[in-house]
Amino acid sequence: MKYIIFSIALLFFGKIIAQQDSTNVYKKRVLETTEIDFLTSYYQQDGDNASVTGGIGDEHLTDFTPTIVVSMPLNADDVITVDAGISTYTSASSSNLDPFDRSSKSNNDVIGSPWVASSGASKQDTWGSITVDYSHSSDDRNTVWNVDASFATEFDYTSIGFGGGILQQFNDKNTTVGISANVYLDTWSPVYPIELKTYNDTNGNLNSSFFNGVTILDENGNASTNWQPINGFKLIDNKSRNSYSASFSFSQILNKNAQISVFVDLVKQQGWLSNPMQRVYFGDVANYYIGNSESIPNYTSPTNTDVFQLADDIERLPDNRFKIPIGLRLNYFLNSTFSLRTYYRYYFDDWGIHSHTASLEVPIKLSDKFTIYPSYRYYTQTQADYFAPYEQNISTSTYYTSDYDLSKFNANQYGFGVSYTDIFTTFHISKFGLKSIDLKYANYKRNTGLKANIISIGFKFLMD
Repeated sequence: MKYIIFSIALLFFGKIIAQQDSTNVYKKRVLETTEIDFLTSYYQQDGDNASVTGGIGDEHLTDFTPTIVVSMPLNADDVITVDAGISTYTSASSSNLDPFDRSSKSNNDVIGSPWVASSGASKQDTWGSITVDYSHSSDDRNTVWNVDASFATEFDYTSIGFGGGILQQFNDKNTTVGISANVYLDTWSPVYPIELKTYNDTNGNLNSSFFNGVTILDENGNASTNWQPINGFKLIDNKSRNSYSASFSFSQILNKNAQISVFVDLVKQQGWLSNPMQRVYFGDVANYYIGNSESIPNYTSPTNTDVFQLADDIERLPDNRFKIPIGLRLNYFLNSTFSLRTYYRYYFDDWGIHSHTASLEVPIKLSDKFTIYPSYRYYTQTQADYFAPYEQNISTSTYYTSDYDLSKFNANQYGFGVSYTDIFTTFHISKFGLKSIDLKYANYKRNTGLKANIISIGFKFLMD
């Protein structure tokens, strides 16, 4: 009998030990296998308020952005993610840093227009970036912390960033609280409008370099040598732009159908916050031009193709900015077919901008694999304290801009998306199975006249 009891006890304790070992060995991994996302988008816009040409002019722009995101499990608890992408664009506005066609040194051939894209080197460029993120999850999966570093560059700008954060779940994972912080240390390699750069390089000599043999016209079309930038022209001394941000988030599952999230960001920017490419024209100083004098009265019309106004200065803004966005999300599961995703954000800063954003997306599940999601987004903002349209800034002001991104406007965006999901990854390319495809289209319009279209597509693959 005692052998039977001993045998039963041995089996009992052996089972406990086996369960403990099994728990240690088979702890569920945060990420089961390597995931790769291929993302790309194409953006195209048109408008009549180009900031490089002082608030009027052609805003046509195209942008193509391919991106790859690779997430790799290092072990059961740790994941490293690499996000790398480029953005190659063409811009009618940026091309007019040097708008002048001067195939020969006669005044008749030195022409330009804010409504005609130049063929200069600044017409197109490529921006590239890479971000590496490392995250660690606790054994109970209630705590996740991460650190990240990033680098980005384009022809006149470089950026280095780093940051991190932590998420903590409570209440059987029904409540999540998060905090994160990021620092971006950016540096300008400033590029200036050609007339201002030349004026500085020649110490104001209007008979040398680009100006040699070129006739400058006053607003009556008469030759003049009186043009000069307001207060001469000051180059950028402080070429840095540093951004510091802290983010706080709270998420709560209300019931089996509803979840609410709240976030607050605090963003501080310091350094050169203006764009050295953007011209400003003042309403209280005389105007001067290069090109066809007969087109001066028609300067602000898109029919003007052969006269360009010389800048009074570049955009100048304060070297400090404090921004606070406060957002709210509410997602609601109606039934197995319909869901609602709502979003609202209020934003304000110490430059005088206040904005409201509201959006609604309605995912409609057509089958186990296909979901469509129409969406709508509304945005409205007040203008910055330093904004004025073309020729309406005052030369005695300390700060000024004619960038319509800082103007008062409202915008509507309508979108539609299609998502395909295959949890079994039936389709394969080598060792990678296709998990999902997302295709999205959006149409965007501002009441200032800017309009844009964007189409994006993403593929997610899992490694076998």
